[in-house]
Amino acid sequence: MAKRSFLIPGVDKRLLIKDSIKAMPDFTRRRFIAGGASLGALTLLTGCDVIDSSSAETMLAKVSKFNDAVQAWMFNPDALAPTFPESAITKPFPFNAYYDLDDAPEIDADDWKLEVRGLVDNKKSWTLPELYKLPQVTQITRHICVEGWSAIGSWTGTPLRDFLKLIGADTRAKYVWFQCADKDGYNSPLDMRSALHPQTQMTFKYASEILPRAYGFPMKIRVPTKLGFKNPKYVVSMEVTNEYKGGYWEDQGYNSFSGS
Repeated sequence: MAKRSFLIPGVDKRLLIKDSIKAMPDFTRRRFIAGGASLGALTLLTGCDVIDSSSAETMLAKVSKFNDAVQAWMFNPDALAPTFPESAITKPFPFNAYYDLDDAPEIDADDWKLEVRGLVDNKKSWTLPELYKLPQVTQITRHICVEGWSAIGSWTGTPLRDFLKLIGADTRAKYVWFQCADKDGYNSPLDMRSALHPQTQMTFKYASEILPRAYGFPMKIRVPTKLGFKNPKYVVSMEVTNEYKGGYWEDQGYNSFSGS
């Protein structure tokens, strides 16, 4: 059998390998490096012949999907993210978004309703007063940003799994997909196992006060087991679905699972 060539015009093969390995979760990366990471090994892993820039992108996309699958397999739905005392809260808790605070959505509480769609028995829309009446809990957990910083905050709201039960959601479905009021139509999918995690929360308050605009008023989804971009803010709708609808950052190459 003729030996296959893995030449990519204008691309340094060593850098390609390095970037590919960085896309893997830590555990997988260590195992892969220990096994002797190479472009040929990536080819065996993904089934792609890397001969040009297009096939390189295909290979990296497959590595990303592999990353998601491994993280989902390793995820323990009963393991809790660390919690902290009030003394550990970061003050001030930073605003984080891909735009300035002045560009954050300004939402009229009287007009806002949470729309519920998809595989649920009750598709009624929920007003803020209705949501505020639901049982709420407080958690002090760490927000971990994909950019490398972290901060600890106090979040109060209703466990998402309780709300999904209340509306008769089909929890055998694969995803809960959130649409937000951010500019550019921010949206993000959450795998159902993470949606049902006991710390995943529909957040209405920060530090015992109504959720500020900077942190996602009127509602954000707090997922302390995920990286920060998987915590959508300014949520306007949720959909229970078996369809993978992508997301704002996911469509730009970020891993969909993105556990912290």
